[in-house]
Amino acid sequence: RSYQGFSIYEWLEKRFGKHTRVILALVFLLSRSLATGVAIVATSYVVSVLIGIDVYISIISISLISLLYTSIGGILADIYTDVMQLAVLLFSTVLFCGIIIYGIDGHTSFTIAYHRIKIFNYASFGIQDGNTFSLAPMLCGGFFLYISYYGFDQSQAQRFLSCENTDAAQKAIIINTIVRFVIVMLYSFLGILLLLLLSVDNTLRSLLTNQQPDMLIPTFIKHYIPAGLKGVVISGILAASMSSMDSAINSLSAITYNDALKIAYEKVESIHDKIKLLLSRLLTVFWGVITTLFATIFAGSSETVVELVNKIGSLLYGPICAVFIIGMLTRKKIHQLAVTGGFATGILVNVYIWLFLPSVSWMWWNATGFFAAVLLPFIFSFFTDSEYISDSGYTGKTLPKNTWFKAIVLVIWFMAIIGFFMIIEKVFE
Repeated sequence: RSYQGFSIYEWLEKRFGKHTRVILALVFLLSRSLATGVAIVATSYVVSVLIGIDVYISIISISLISLLYTSIGGILADIYTDVMQLAVLLFSTVLFCGIIIYGIDGHTSFTIAYHRIKIFNYASFGIQDGNTFSLAPMLCGGFFLYISYYGFDQSQAQRFLSCENTDAAQKAIIINTIVRFVIVMLYSFLGILLLLLLSVDNTLRSLLTNQQPDMLIPTFIKHYIPAGLKGVVISGILAASMSSMDSAINSLSAITYNDALKIAYEKVESIHDKIKLLLSRLLTVFWGVITTLFATIFAGSSETVVELVNKIGSLLYGPICAVFIIGMLTRKKIHQLAVTGGFATGILVNVYIWLFLPSVSWMWWNATGFFAAVLLPFIFSFFTDSEYISDSGYTGKTLPKNTWFKAIVLVIWFMAIIGFFMIIEKVFE
């Protein structure tokens, strides 16, 4: 924020050089467009089942609606619609939970295996057993994943950059942390309730025979939600998808203009404002088409939507995080070839693990990618007599006085979450 840049990648050029900025921006464009395509597929499954249309028609319809208001309204439309979409989504989730509780009322015995609702897996490290969701990879890998996602991903950072000042941005992060936990808890509670319903409802089990796991929610909505409420539920699901898509498309078009076109064609800045506005809207349409194409490719994938989108992120988030952290926490001038070389090394290490070490949890990729990407620049810095720079982009002068207090609050909140889940796990034992 202290550099007052339009995108987070502008800072990379000031710290390392133009090539580092462009490479990281291009990687963001690829990864975010792929992840957005996966998010569109998730919603399209639901809509196609409920309305009875082909999944590809569903993909195109959802993309067109999102693209329409995003291209016209920009980031403001993104923020305002996100708030409304969140309200509808939460209402739909609460409605689901209420209907399931009513449906299982009277049943006193359930046959859910304990491992399906066990929260912490202390025995596995997710290295040789293929256990993706054990505690070690989720804690270590998740640490780097979420630092990178909320700090160094333009689709999220653009919201904090649009805040009035740094203090407001920090408060937004804290609010996001608290609200996100509540929402995830609600989703998890819904998942447990669906497991309970599956254990007592033979009809639902038969409907899901030979179906992908992603079909559970669409099937439940189609056969269990009252006709008058299905429209509200579909709106909630569409809200979830469009909330992700509009943020992504805005960030994709902004980065394309600011970190690609402006660098490749310097005269772009001198064109008339109306032409700039038209160009930005054309870029929005372009990325809407690209993400839609990716969605059609991913439709029918054998992997669950959650795993697919997280694998794409985990492949890149560690190395991306490493580049920014090196720039923030070191004061030596490091040649951008060393930085980009380390970044490429981190990605290659993760690709190798993905292809040849399938028993390693993909959550570990965030950590392995980070440390592999950090190694080369630090070796370069250690063995070269580089001069020190006056400002690395991280100075206490630019931060509000109560920054450390807010950080401590987040740490305490994290520990409270862990303690809460440990208590919940004891209750279910």
